[in-house]
Order: sequence, then C-alpha cells, then structure tokens
Amino acid sequence: MHLPHLWSHWYLRAQIMLNSSVHKTYFLKKFRHHSTLYWRSYCSSASSSSLSHTEASQRCTSTNFVLLRRALTSQFIIPEFQKFTSKIDDIYWECKSIHSGKVATYIPQLSRYSPDYWAVSICTIDGQRHSIGDFNVPFCLQSGAKPLAYAMAVNELGSDLVHQYVGQEPSGQAFNSLVLDANNKPHNPMINAGALAVTSLLKNDLLLSDRFEYFNVQAKRLGGQEEVGFHNPTFLSERATADRNRAIGWFMKENKCFPEGINLEETLDFYFQCCSVEVTCMSASVIAASIANGGICPTTGDKVLSAESVRNTLSLMYSCGMYDYSGQFAFKVGLPAKSGVSGCVLLIIPNVMGVCLWSPPLDHLGNSVRAVNFCERLVAKFNFHNYDNLRHNQTKTDPRKRILESNINQIASGIYAAFNNDTKYLLRQHRSGGDLSQGDYDQRTALHVAASEGHLEAVSFLIETGKCSPDKRDRWGRKPLHDAVSFGHNEVAEYLRQYTTQDGEDE
Repeated sequence: MHLPHLWSHWYLRAQIMLNSSVHKTYFLKKFRHHSTLYWRSYCSSASSSSLSHTEASQRCTSTNFVLLRRALTSQFIIPEFQKFTSKIDDIYWECKSIHSGKVATYIPQLSRYSPDYWAVSICTIDGQRHSIGDFNVPFCLQSGAKPLAYAMAVNELGSDLVHQYVGQEPSGQAFNSLVLDANNKPHNPMINAGALAVTSLLKNDLLLSDRFEYFNVQAKRLGGQEEVGFHNPTFLSERATADRNRAIGWFMKENKCFPEGINLEETLDFYFQCCSVEVTCMSASVIAASIANGGICPTTGDKVLSAESVRNTLSLMYSCGMYDYSGQFAFKVGLPAKSGVSGCVLLIIPNVMGVCLWSPPLDHLGNSVRAVNFCERLVAKFNFHNYDNLRHNQTKTDPRKRILESNINQIASGIYAAFNNDTKYLLRQHRSGGDLSQGDYDQRTALHVAASEGHLEAVSFLIETGKCSPDKRDRWGRKPLHDAVSFGHNEVAEYLRQYTTQDGEDE
C-alpha cells in the first residue's frame, strides 16, 4: 500500500478549497467519491472490487489537470480568493438593504417572483466559484439570452453575414421600440428587433424543435453542463402576451429585415423559447465565465464559441447591453453586461471572471436595481473598470495581483534602479506607493546598493524623499555607510555620516 498517495489526495483537496473556493463542483464530488473508495481500498487490503491508489489518483486528476496544477502553484487569476469573496459578500449585504424597484408584470409568470430574491454568483476563468444568497432558485434568462443567440449565430455564420441583417449601434430607444436604423435594419442584437433578426438566422434550415434543442445544448455547454433547462409556463405566458413583439416582427417583415422564406410565427416562437431558458445564478455565472474566457468553459475546458464571436458579443454588450442605461453603465462600470427583465444581469470581466446577479425588482429602464448598484460598488472597490489604471490607482485594489510576487518584483526593480542611479524610476515607484526601504534575501536595500556604487543622487533621494533608514543593516551587519567607505566613495560616505547613527563601528 502507498499511504502517501492518500495524503496527497487530501493535500490536493485542501489546496483546491483554500486557493479557489470551488464549491459543489463536479471535480470535488468526483474527488470525494474516489478518495473514499481509495480509503476503503487501503483499509481492506485492496480487495478486487476497490480502486488501487493509481486508479484513484488518475480518476481524481483526470477531471481537470490544469485546475489541479494551478491550485498547487497558487496560479489562479484571483490569488487571494477568500479575501476577495469576503468583500463581495460585504457588497452583497449592502445591496440587500435596497428595496426600490418593481417586479416586471407584463409577462404574468415574471410577476410571481418574490422581490426579496437576491443572489450573486462568481466563476473565474480558472473555475474558482463563489455564491451568496438565493443562488439555487431557478429563473429565466429573458434578454440575457440575446448575447448567447448572437454569439452562436456569429460562431456558425460569421460576422459579415449576421450583420447584413442587424446593426451595431445603440438605438437610443426603448428595447421594444418599433424602430429601424438608417439602413432599414434593427440597430443592434441586444434589443428585441435585433434579437428577432438574429434568431431568424440561427439554424433556420432545421425544424423549430431542433433549432431550440441546438440553442439549449449550446447554452448548457457554456454553463458547464450545470442547471440549464426550459420553463414552459414562462414560454406560454410570453407567447400569449406578445402583441408588441408580433408588431415588431411584422414591421420588420414589411421592411424586409428577415432572410427570404422565413416563417415569422416560428421565428417568434424560437425567440420566446430562448428567453424562457431557465438557469440558476450559479449556472449562469459559468455561462458568463465562458464568455469571459474566450468561449471556453472554465469548468469543463469545452471550447464552445470562436474568439471572433466572443469579441463581437462583448463589444455589443458593452455598448448596448443595459437598455437605455448602457451609456451610463459603460461610463460608471466600464464592463460588458446584459440585463433581462427577470432581474438577472450577466456581467463579464474579460479574461478574469463572469458574474451573474439576480434580483427581480427593476428600475424604470428595466434593469435590476440591486444588480446595477452591486456593479457600481464593485468597480468602486476593485479596479475592474476597463479604463482603470492598474499601476497608479491608490483608491482601489487589484485582486489579480499576487502580493508576494509583486513585493519581490518591486524590491528587485528598486535595487536595480539604485544600481543604475535611476532616480526617475525610484520616484515613480515612490509615488505609486512602493516601499523603497525593503531588502532582498540578504536584507540589502536599494540604499545599500546605491552607496556601494557611489551614486550620491540616488542615495540622497532614497534618504530625503524615500525616507529610507541609513541605519538598516544587511545580513552581515553592514550599513550603507560601511559599503560607501569600503568601496572608496568618500563623497557618499560624508553624506551618509550626516544621517547615520554613530555606534563606534561606522568610522
């Protein structure tokens, strides 16, 4: 028996939990299952019905080897994930106290959602997971399905063909307006008219049942094979109250906005079916993370969408995804997002994570009040805004930064600048909040190095501006003054004597 293999199993599990907070994932379920079988195998002298240590190890690690490697080397996109999620929880509770807004009533099924529902789920591109609130309560995507349908259409047909039928500009009108652009096309795929144009293109050579099956399967792939289903009562309810959408459809047909031979009623049904796809906050966060990850599901590694389709989708979500609040959202939050009248918002932080927020009460523009507030508070705390300065912003934190690596790089850069008498770099580091007095492995600081090289300009900057102590000793007990004297830099030594505490060793 190889008991160390068993301990390595538990070590891997601990690393996954500590470094990624992946909870309730397929990986951990599989891990616990095979670890239990291996333990039984060890205790029962490896009966023929039990797994060997090699089989158990292979079955555990086969789920996602990349995830394991990143866990063991602390290389997740959010290194301090538990600290990050504790701040996410703080924002969640701040927004829970908001009670403004009204639940949508124009689709009868939507009006039955409790206004108290409030959930936030996060999934990073590495599969790190966190959820809080009513994250297991199912709801329909509604307009949250629009970017998915558009991405699938571009993935299948290409951008040029799709945009023969739909534009790329914000409409400046309500999402359900009967209005076309100057080219007699819907303005963009994120409003009802544009979504109808997109759904008319998607797999339009198939039967309606097969078209919806395709959409649902693709959505489930984006969601990591988690809870993605269909809510027939919402579909029937939406179809029964669809006078406005039918008016938009006939208006578009009159203006020849659809491909030839398209059945309008079938297109409308397909659109309503897509809007009635049912998810939970948790599964929708994986969908969002797949888009953030370039179309590759972070929990399964399944490549669902092309890079072009994801890029185009994110561009339109950024400019048109939040109804008539899109411009203000881009200004304040600076991230691609798509809202739906069920109260959900899919928020994408490209190359970092996907977030799903769900709270049914809406503002007068049709966006979830709590979700919008959460997004604004998120970027006020973290520099996720597309135009945040990642190096010189002292009011926000960057959860992507690896603190240890950052400190090591900062120390090395400061020492190298001192070696080259580069006071401009030292000034930039000082102004960005860097600690110029930190030492390396041997406790030698930038001041030690500047003194050793005889760079008076760097020495004076480090003491007078950087507030570095000239009394700091390295591992051999030497102060910067000792180095200046040893290497014959008399001018630097005289300068340092003005600031160094004399203790009998300094002469």
